[in-house]
Amino acid sequence: MHTDGFFRCIVYQSCNWRLTKFETRLLPTTMSSSPRPSEDGEEPVSSRTSPIRPLLDLSGAAIQGSREDKNPSIVLPNQSEEISHFAVDLGGSLIKLVYFSRRADRETTNSGNRALSPVRKLDHLKRGGFEAELRRYGGFPILGGRLHFVKFETSKVNDCLDFIQSKRLHLCKAGGAKDGVIKATGGGAFKFADMFKERLGATIDKEDEMGCLVAGANFLLRAIRDEAFTHLEGEKKFVQIDHNDLYPYLLVNIGSGVSMIKVDGDGQYERVSGTNVGGGTFWGLGRLLTKSKSFDELLEISQGGDNSAIDMLVGDIYGGLDYSKIGLSASTIASSFGKVIGQDKPLSEYRREDIALSLLRMISYNIGQVAYLNALRYGLKRIFFGGFFIRGHAYTMDTMSFAIRYWSKGEAQAMFLRHEGFLGALGAFLNYDKHGLSNLTAHQCVERFPMGAPYARGEVYGPPIRDLNGKITWMDKFVSKGNEITAPVPTSYPGTTGLGGFERPLARSCSLRSDASAALNVGVLHLVPSLEPFPLLADIQSYEPNTVDLSDQSEREYWLKILSSNLSDLVEKAVASEGGTPDVIRRGDAFARAFKAHLARLREEPAAYGQLGLANLLEMREECLREFHFQDVYLAIKQRENEASMVVLPDLLAELDSLEPSARLLALIEGVLAANIFDWGSRACVELYRSGTILEIYRMSRNKMRRPWRVDDFDSFCDRMRVNEITGIPLKPHKRALLFVDNSGADIVLGMIPLARELLMRGTEVVLVANSLPTINDVTAVELPSIIAAAAKHCEILRKAATAGGLLVDVVDDDLTEKDQAEVPFLTVVENGCGSPCIDFRQVSSELASLADDTDLVVLEGMGRALHTNFNAKFKCDVLKLAMVKNQRLAEQIINGSIYDCVCRFEPKEQS
Repeated sequence: MHTDGFFRCIVYQSCNWRLTKFETRLLPTTMSSSPRPSEDGEEPVSSRTSPIRPLLDLSGAAIQGSREDKNPSIVLPNQSEEISHFAVDLGGSLIKLVYFSRRADRETTNSGNRALSPVRKLDHLKRGGFEAELRRYGGFPILGGRLHFVKFETSKVNDCLDFIQSKRLHLCKAGGAKDGVIKATGGGAFKFADMFKERLGATIDKEDEMGCLVAGANFLLRAIRDEAFTHLEGEKKFVQIDHNDLYPYLLVNIGSGVSMIKVDGDGQYERVSGTNVGGGTFWGLGRLLTKSKSFDELLEISQGGDNSAIDMLVGDIYGGLDYSKIGLSASTIASSFGKVIGQDKPLSEYRREDIALSLLRMISYNIGQVAYLNALRYGLKRIFFGGFFIRGHAYTMDTMSFAIRYWSKGEAQAMFLRHEGFLGALGAFLNYDKHGLSNLTAHQCVERFPMGAPYARGEVYGPPIRDLNGKITWMDKFVSKGNEITAPVPTSYPGTTGLGGFERPLARSCSLRSDASAALNVGVLHLVPSLEPFPLLADIQSYEPNTVDLSDQSEREYWLKILSSNLSDLVEKAVASEGGTPDVIRRGDAFARAFKAHLARLREEPAAYGQLGLANLLEMREECLREFHFQDVYLAIKQRENEASMVVLPDLLAELDSLEPSARLLALIEGVLAANIFDWGSRACVELYRSGTILEIYRMSRNKMRRPWRVDDFDSFCDRMRVNEITGIPLKPHKRALLFVDNSGADIVLGMIPLARELLMRGTEVVLVANSLPTINDVTAVELPSIIAAAAKHCEILRKAATAGGLLVDVVDDDLTEKDQAEVPFLTVVENGCGSPCIDFRQVSSELASLADDTDLVVLEGMGRALHTNFNAKFKCDVLKLAMVKNQRLAEQIINGSIYDCVCRFEPKEQS
């Protein structure tokens, strides 16, 4: 069916809503609970919330399907969603490629996502969302998607071209660019121009190399929270960069040669120095001296070296003693390769490993010293090293760090970038017109680490595997040979002396990593322009979501063990959720092995994926499940528990209504705490499920609600919620409350919904905030409307508030007049933007952020949101944190209590 006037005003009678042309343009895409695989066959899309869409091309719009369809699809045949797809840095030694894969739209579920009525949603977007996004991106909002980082040896340029063709990247029109034009930088942009034209039919648009390096570095330092780090004596520490104090800095890019660039701002830079002794020198001399076939092999063998066999040390000159007068230890290198002078033996008698390490030390130290001298010249305290010479190699970073620290007497520090080798390629990518990417900040980028290539015994087995069937098939073959997939950590070699007097630099686990494994430190960068910091945080700069410190080895090992011990039960439920077929069993086994590999890697290198926190660790499990296409493992369990709890709800509401206000409020808080016991993510609670029904457990939990609780601020909260004893009217009701809900079943039905009802009765607008993606048995924003609809059948208060808030759009309420709609407080639902049991308020959905203006009460419920994270978080409004503790270690560390203790923490807004 076609109609010219269709988008001037859509009238959809069965849902009783209207969209003007302007409103249609503004509404974001509807979101479902499950991501699907991307169109290029790679890991499933895992962005946390719907992206802001480009302005729609409505020409030729048509409804797909019959008029009787409740939710007909609308086809926009002329809508284009392509933006720039890839750019390359064609260096002398390596080709670095950055490419974008568009986020595939998620399918709409039958229930739909009615988080807000169209009118309400439009209102929020006007106030806090879409119009701000348009201004931010100069009128060209960008799509959500993913940035991938790939490298090839320059000598294998044909492999790179084959890859581009296999991905069909050259066939996509770049945003703002002409057809058949590829952004490129590096010397190879001239050298290989004809080859790209012949193979791909594309013309290379050459971008300035220095400008691309600076643009790439600036983008990463602004957009990636854990991008910069220090590395000294084997210890890796991430550095949080204040974006207001980023400039000036020295960027040292180490490719085949070395360029040193003073950066004063966006587009403001000057190449102040350089040296021809760089990565090409290391590779060239190393190949001559050791016969190594690749740069990676040269780095690998250096790990087994002892440079004291070749380098002349201070101790060799001074009889094994330090030269303490000038601050040199006996193990400091006095002359690289100097010991060879006094040895009359052929090259073949020297160990390849010793030569490689000595060469690496010599070049790294000199680059570090020249970098410091230039920093001193311009008064710069911050030095960033980039380029694929480093490759996450501990020797290299430790040597450069020592040089900077030694010569500056500790006043300057060397910092490294996790995407070190892709600065130029990323800068070229950002040069496409109307892009918007350069405006992204840390809260809009989510880095993911898919399985990639399988590893075992420190070696890489095969290329990175991107499609699901390829991963499963490869694992089956691998495991059938008796190999176990483990973290890519090679065996540690005996210690040897280092450059600056410390022993051979070791990671905390007493092992070092080769480049092959270090390459995995760069994940896929998900761009989600609709993620924002939560405006009600008291101080975004000092906010730390994680309550548990996983930098402590014993703490980290405890939680890694917890995840390992729960794995078999999780796999069992995952397989059952998908029907238990042989193919699903294989998929479950593949997930288990991949997740074990992640855990094993984190045991060996905790900082492998950036700053590690408990929230990140738990979310990684969910991402790994989604990678193997397990979308909602607990779906059937959640539905069963919701139905069982709903049977009890009418009697509970009647019992609550018989109580006077203060007693009712206490009963409600007790109910929330008691119902929070239902958590399939807790081993202790899983044992309870095996010994009783959901109602039996709930009654048992309610019977244990004896005050005082371990953390008990109820009296303070009750005082804030006081009502007039004669009229029963609240003395100072909250205007809007955001209730961050936790689990399905009794938790939401018998705990949080009655609390929401109480707030509605007091005249407070209530927004239930739930996960965007499934995790364990947590309720999602997509599931909440149907739960509310079922509860509303038993309660007029819920029915009217949900109807006014747009949740019950299919219900015609003849009793609800326009005046009633204006007076009844809204009950609505919004997604939080994440798919984890925890929540990081630095990255929430733009819809949620837009609700902050009128919010004066935040309720955080559950261990994940109120204990694992945010227990110490401060907000600009009243905050109530409610949770039952279901982990003994957590109880001991956070509240000095025991399992099944309760937390009712109320933090009133500080009066200015």
